[in-house]
Amino acid sequence: MLRKGNQGILRACTSAHKSDSSVRVKRLRWVSRAYRRSSLTVKMGTSFLLCLLVICSYTFCEKTHWSSSSGDIVNFAFGIHKLFVQTDTWIYQMSLDFTLEISNGTNYNTMVTLVPFLGNGSLIVCGSSSNNPYCEVLDINDISKRTHKEGISIGSFPNVAFLIGDHSGEFLLVAIKHSTRTDEIDALVTLRSTSDQQPGGIFSKSDSQGTAAIKPIDGTAVEVVDGFELTTSPEVYLFVNVMNGSTVKLLSLDSSKTQKLPSPKTNTIDTLQGAVLQCYAGESWKLLSSAVIPGVSPVLWAGVFENKTNPSDSVVAIFNISRSLTGKVSGFCKNTERCDKQPEEITDKHRDKVLTSAALLLKKSSIRSVAALRSNYWIVLFCGTETGLLIRVVLDQSFKPGCPTVLYSSHEEQLFSRKMLFNPVIHTHIYLAQGTQMRKIPIAQCDVYRSLSDCWSAIDPFCGWCVSDHKCTFEHDCSISDWLSVPGTAKKREVISVHMNRDAAGQDIVVTASPNLNESISFSCSIEECVSPGPVACSCSFSSDSFPAEGLSIKVNITVQKETHIQKIHLKNCSSIRGAPTSALCKECISAGCEWSSSGSECGWRSPTASSSADTQDVCEGLPSVQNETKPEILSMTPSEVSIHGRKDAIITGKNLKSITKVRFQGTLDCTPKESQVLYSTSGGSEFLKFDIPRGTKGTVRVCVLTPDDQCHGTAKLTYDAPPTCRSLQPKTTWASGGRNISILGSKLKFVEQVWHDNSPPAMTPELISETHLKYISPTFHAPGEVSVDVSVGNQSVRCSQKLSYLPNPQFTGFTATPTGNNLDIVIQKTADSLGLNVSEIQVEALSGGEESYECEVQDIEHSDAASSVICEINGKARLSIETIKITVGGFSHTLKKQQNLGYIIPIPIVIMLALCVVLVVLYLNRKKQKMMRKQMRRELDDIECDIRNKIREGFVDMQTERSELISSTAAIPFLDYKHFASRIFFPEGGPLSTAMMNDVNQLSVKEKQEQSCHMLSQLLRDQLFLTSFVHALEEQKSFQVKDKCMVASLLTLALHDDLPYLTQVMERLLSELMEQPSNAQPKLLLRRTESIVEKLLTNWMSICLYGFLRECVGQPLYLLVCALMEQTSKGPVDSITGKALYTLSEDWLLWQAQDFKPLRLTVLFAVGTEGEVSEPLEICALDCDTVEQVKEKILLTFHRKFGFRYTQQLRDIDIEYEREGCYMALQEVDSSTEVKGNVIKLNTLKHYKVADGSTIKVITRKIDSPKSPTQSLKEEPDFETKYCHLIDPEVMDDRCAETKKLKVKEIYLPKLLSTKVAVHSHVENLFRTIWGTSNNNRPLHAVKFFFDFLDGQAESRKISDPDVLHIWKTNSLPLRFWINILKNPQFVFDLEKTPHLDGCLSVIAQAFMDAFSLTDQQLGKHTPTNKLLYAKDIPLYKQEVRAYYKRVQEQAPLSGQDFKDFLQEESRKHEHVFNESVALCEIYKFMQRYFNQIEQKLEQNSAPPRLKEELHEVRRLFESKKKTSWE
Repeated sequence: MLRKGNQGILRACTSAHKSDSSVRVKRLRWVSRAYRRSSLTVKMGTSFLLCLLVICSYTFCEKTHWSSSSGDIVNFAFGIHKLFVQTDTWIYQMSLDFTLEISNGTNYNTMVTLVPFLGNGSLIVCGSSSNNPYCEVLDINDISKRTHKEGISIGSFPNVAFLIGDHSGEFLLVAIKHSTRTDEIDALVTLRSTSDQQPGGIFSKSDSQGTAAIKPIDGTAVEVVDGFELTTSPEVYLFVNVMNGSTVKLLSLDSSKTQKLPSPKTNTIDTLQGAVLQCYAGESWKLLSSAVIPGVSPVLWAGVFENKTNPSDSVVAIFNISRSLTGKVSGFCKNTERCDKQPEEITDKHRDKVLTSAALLLKKSSIRSVAALRSNYWIVLFCGTETGLLIRVVLDQSFKPGCPTVLYSSHEEQLFSRKMLFNPVIHTHIYLAQGTQMRKIPIAQCDVYRSLSDCWSAIDPFCGWCVSDHKCTFEHDCSISDWLSVPGTAKKREVISVHMNRDAAGQDIVVTASPNLNESISFSCSIEECVSPGPVACSCSFSSDSFPAEGLSIKVNITVQKETHIQKIHLKNCSSIRGAPTSALCKECISAGCEWSSSGSECGWRSPTASSSADTQDVCEGLPSVQNETKPEILSMTPSEVSIHGRKDAIITGKNLKSITKVRFQGTLDCTPKESQVLYSTSGGSEFLKFDIPRGTKGTVRVCVLTPDDQCHGTAKLTYDAPPTCRSLQPKTTWASGGRNISILGSKLKFVEQVWHDNSPPAMTPELISETHLKYISPTFHAPGEVSVDVSVGNQSVRCSQKLSYLPNPQFTGFTATPTGNNLDIVIQKTADSLGLNVSEIQVEALSGGEESYECEVQDIEHSDAASSVICEINGKARLSIETIKITVGGFSHTLKKQQNLGYIIPIPIVIMLALCVVLVVLYLNRKKQKMMRKQMRRELDDIECDIRNKIREGFVDMQTERSELISSTAAIPFLDYKHFASRIFFPEGGPLSTAMMNDVNQLSVKEKQEQSCHMLSQLLRDQLFLTSFVHALEEQKSFQVKDKCMVASLLTLALHDDLPYLTQVMERLLSELMEQPSNAQPKLLLRRTESIVEKLLTNWMSICLYGFLRECVGQPLYLLVCALMEQTSKGPVDSITGKALYTLSEDWLLWQAQDFKPLRLTVLFAVGTEGEVSEPLEICALDCDTVEQVKEKILLTFHRKFGFRYTQQLRDIDIEYEREGCYMALQEVDSSTEVKGNVIKLNTLKHYKVADGSTIKVITRKIDSPKSPTQSLKEEPDFETKYCHLIDPEVMDDRCAETKKLKVKEIYLPKLLSTKVAVHSHVENLFRTIWGTSNNNRPLHAVKFFFDFLDGQAESRKISDPDVLHIWKTNSLPLRFWINILKNPQFVFDLEKTPHLDGCLSVIAQAFMDAFSLTDQQLGKHTPTNKLLYAKDIPLYKQEVRAYYKRVQEQAPLSGQDFKDFLQEESRKHEHVFNESVALCEIYKFMQRYFNQIEQKLEQNSAPPRLKEELHEVRRLFESKKKTSWE
């Protein structure tokens, strides 16, 4: 039935793969339901074993492992054709062959639950983010998409979670991993809804009867290990370690109750039953891992149990856990039951049913995890050990195990995960986690068996002989009728079994051959050269008298379908097996198919009624092993620890070892022990056995010695460990003569026996320094070059990752001896090489003229490019004459003799003539060199002159051809709303307070209390006497800084924003009082700075009143000016590192180091959708010297200007690709082709990528390759300005680059300032004239008229007749205090980003604007800054316009008080409820609280009425009571 079900699913997979997407979804749902009906597997732990569409995409070229970059793997599960892997902080979605598709998570997450929900195509994930618990539902096909998230907690440890119920109503069962009943976690097991249509809504654990939960009673500590729901029946099982009682309990639920409305959850919990699982009576065990054994009935389950008194002792137990065997369970309460500690329930063990194990396997092993499959007659267990082994154990129908097989051996020191899952549908691989690695391991390797006999004798349930293909295959790889599976018993390893029996008459010997085939397989069998056929098929009779004494050889032929197998069998004559009755003779008799007599003395023919399954150990037990000999003993064994590759020349010391023939190695998992031949020797009365240790698997084995009768004596323990590794060599060079100490660094190096070069003689015996470090001496090797270094371990060699280089022997050329004090210093000259010799490697022996030898101690080695020097010292022998020195370096020796002085006397005339010749040659060469230098200098000066001439000509051409209009209009002006405009004016530093001023109060209860206190304070501030006293009291305090004054002014502006007429009256009064202060004796300095509350108040007041004028009139010319500056800047190069540009208004931001550039027009396409669609083309202008980031900025800026809104993605979220020959190539600022100058990286430009004019660029969404870190721009790196360069070359000190450097003079590029001024001049003039325009229809200018009249009145009342004073007052009040702020900070008005370069240009324009209001004439000279010179000729004209502007305002008809009051009230109404006045009042109270006593004293000084003091105290009482209430 299972086979038919799988065939149907495979057909569905194929059909679903070929269908279109709309039909495919429906078919996938059908496949899911079909699988749940037909499969015999279960939902294990937190996952489904799924079978959907896997076979449709299976490939043989698959990866076998995958590594996580975010920590250890804690969970994994299968989806439809997907694998989901969970670490503590990340989830990875990948294909079944480990191809990573999507990662999801952050380093602030902690995830504890991962459950695929195929019913609605989702993945349920629970955990915590920044200590805030949550559960969310992700799209199972794209985990980056979230469909629901909710802040609930289901525990802080990775827990057991899985779905229960059928497809019409599935619930999420969550069991807390560790639990004691506390206030924080009051439930061990809960059922949670998976949709809003279920009771309580999604993730709810309640229904109509309350919370559905299983809880431990008070004082009980439990650990949930595993759980699952059967797919063949509605039964749920949980396995729990009860820590208090040291028992393992089984909990069971009936999941059919999930359909019983309206209380499906509590009804399901009410079905709780359980039992105690007992391995051995009287011992305490702990469950580590579990696996359900697929099947229908009974429900078989395998668990790994650990002995609590001896954790290294573990066992695999098989239980029948059918729900019918369970009953009421103690220690737990359910739903609304009381969980008080009830001693009688804890101690009364008769309440719990006890289930005993059906089989115990792998005792005394180190098993830590288990998984199970069923294949025909077989149960197959897969076990992971703590030593990194994955073991497969085959059980027959009676639970008898076969020989364990090691499927995988890990050299890592990390354990396998407790969870292991199989490849869905085609169970050909098992998936498991080990630390940070995810692995898939084949469950069998059928293709290694080349013949029917090998395939059969392997007893591999997954492998059978495919008759049609003549090979050993999996069942699904062969036709069902052609696949011959292995027999159903684990002991019959041969294809044919042969039995010999004496017939009933006792005359003939009947030989019967029987194939070990399953009963359903038909076959034919014959015995060759059989003269007398036996009584049954495939048998033959032989006369006992004619049966050869040496035995008989026969051939048995068996034919199954078209496959014929011939097996040669040698039969022994039972009557010929004679000798002393020892256990060896008994075993020989039984293994020959004979019968050992009941008297235990002789071997004979088997009778017809004798059992054919007699156990050799049982029959031969009690017989002596060796006659009249002393038993051998083992005293010690060296070594006792080896690697898995074994060891040569091991030694056993003992007694009575002369008769030993072999050494046997018996491991816990070995069915057939390994044996090794021995060599016996004696020394000093001790006996030794020398032998080789064979290969093995990690773990401990028992070692004993064998006597000729096959008896094993003595006991020793041998531990197999991971093999050694060789990571590096130090040093990596040696010389040809050898003899250098080479260090090998790695791990487990204690197992290394010898070191080889290129696996060739000679072998070097190393010196072990530590487990990670050993040394050996390099041998002679006269051919220079590299050699591989191999370390031998047993019969295996391990190659080092680095090679050793052989170089020529060091060359010593001469020496000099110099007395130094009482010592003699010898300096030995040596040719430079790459050997890297150190002082300890050189030995020097000095010989005097009398052939006496002295040791010269090497002190130092000095290196240079051409030669090196070895300095040694002979102590106390300063006057010694050294004739010869002998230098020894390893295996190399060299002798140097002192150079002799010939003593020839050169005649003086010859010396003079030689000197004259030398002088003449030097003079000639010097003159020739000077001539060449003059010629080269003249050429360089010509080049510089030509370059300067060209630059000046370019500047002249720019000024004459520059367009005066760059941009005349824009699609839409991105004005900020009033709320954000005022916030940036009032609080230019921003921060949370600025944001809070724009937020409403959310909690109504708090709001009522605030309204009472804030209302009282608001009324108090509306008393002019109190407010002025409050302001003066604060300003008189020394601790009240300028920053505090600006803050209080802005807070008062917000608090009184709804009553601008009153705010205006207060401002007038405070200004009048400010003018009267003695500190303002110089009236021309008034309002020049913001040093008082009223001055900041004036700035805010001007901003409120002129917002309308700014928005309606000034906004457009200001925005066009900003755009014109940005466009003019983009016409020329801009250095991406420093922000300097060729076209600018500021000399400080002038890029005078710019190289040649060329403009480009590019066509930009925006990728839309997921199928490669693109948008309509957008044309942009760029330069070939632009970096990739600058090109992206120009694309987004052009998009914004054209369409009036920003692109949907930000700069850091997009990448661009360049189309070349029909293919797109990614453009990056730094890649493998990036140019590096010295230690500085040069950013890639369009010229670097050879992007041509008219090319096409595509904008795509940036791909995130790594889940460890978010997308980051290079500019966010801390050393960006020093690590990278763009247009300004770094200062590379390299003479080779001198020829490429060109002279750069900053002053040559100053005309670029003028050309930029010409380009934006019309926009500057339009902006200035709009600001000082006086349209009668513009009501916001009423505020200017009103305030200028106020200043005229104050001057008149103070008898100030100097017109310059009034001019300065008006200039400091309006242009300096408001317009300059707007001109330099357009981001206060528009939604744009102000770059440092743009700020520099705007500062030059703002300076020109203020110069227009100045009364003094500018004195220009050659040292005048360029920003003054740039607009020097325009300033006189601007001054005339400014004077005319002031005059027009003065001549306007005066405003009536009522008209201006109406204007102010209208402005208040426009922006009503924009700001949160309560927050502003609360902040004002903080200042009031800080200076409460000073404010009270100021009220007394100003003779304030008592009412104000009472109201002040009442405000404090209300605010203090509000604080107490908020704390409560």
